[in-house]
Amino acid sequence: MGVIDEAQLREIAVGATVLGAGGGGDPYIGYLMAREAIRRHGPVHLVELEELPEAGLVLPVAMMGAPTVLVEKIPSGREVERVVRSIEAYLNRPVVALMSAEAGGINSMIPLFAAAQLRLPLLDADGMGRAFPEIPMTSMHLSGISATPMALVDEKGNALLLETIDNGWTERLSRTATIAMGGSSIIALYPMTVADARRAVIRGTLAKAAAIGRAILRPPAGTSPLDALLAVAGGRVLFRGKVVDVLRRTEGGFARGTATLEGHGTDRGSVLRLEFQNEHLVAIRDGVPTAMVPDLIAVLDAETLTPIPTEGLAYGQRVTVLGLPADPIWRTPAGLETVGPAAFGYPFDYVPIEEGDEDGVSPRD
Repeated sequence: MGVIDEAQLREIAVGATVLGAGGGGDPYIGYLMAREAIRRHGPVHLVELEELPEAGLVLPVAMMGAPTVLVEKIPSGREVERVVRSIEAYLNRPVVALMSAEAGGINSMIPLFAAAQLRLPLLDADGMGRAFPEIPMTSMHLSGISATPMALVDEKGNALLLETIDNGWTERLSRTATIAMGGSSIIALYPMTVADARRAVIRGTLAKAAAIGRAILRPPAGTSPLDALLAVAGGRVLFRGKVVDVLRRTEGGFARGTATLEGHGTDRGSVLRLEFQNEHLVAIRDGVPTAMVPDLIAVLDAETLTPIPTEGLAYGQRVTVLGLPADPIWRTPAGLETVGPAAFGYPFDYVPIEEGDEDGVSPRD
């Protein structure tokens, strides 16, 4: 993909929502914003790091906050230019390319909107290969890159620039500010040179999202959308069933909760419990962990394979639950320390999704 136009935009929105593992926010509002910006300013140029100057500044942009808030509190459209210009002014250097902070829902669309609006190229990369809930949960953090200076702007026009001692403090202070801003904000963070980005980012995220979206929307002749999706993304089906209960709350700037599914077909008689913090963290089948962070747990509509974010889960939905492998960086000791089950308080060891048995139950449990 040399450019992203309206046709690719829809594919990326669908595919990135799968990669978001339930998080990243519903892409619909972001899709409309990005589509309008592309119609007004032209397609977005998608670039690789090799096309950019070594000393050039790459800047990720995103939405921060609880996805449940975004259902009612939408961006004004003016925030992205303010956060980008704030970082440029602070560092006294121009941005040569924007980037997604994570692959997921609206956070795949905000960078596209920003790139079209500001007429900047967009790097085919991100910092997670999926979505995670906290700022230090990025490949840039693992590479020792500071998340600050970080700019935050809300839809009312409030703006904040942070400089912190470490990325943990960036998370604490920016989360507090975002809660005060009403539960969501637009952010720019992890400014880095192209040279630093070469060692720090996860490449090919947007191309992968587009391929997943195409598999769902336009699978090859003779291939089901599900088979086409799994051929692109890897992984396997964890569960087929119906949502029978959802407990969801907005707490501490996150959407937290549990969804309970009853199985049908070959999964009849089993119960799957999904626990989430913006993103799905663990899938527990009949009391046994069957998939867990950092691997992706994606919930799709059983008929259309439309990905359902955590804030969209509702009683009665018929769904297919997939487990997809995480980027290899998250399976390293440093990656697991940052985003493995223990990092979220779960008392069990990580088991890769590929090592589950036919029933999806981890052989180590």
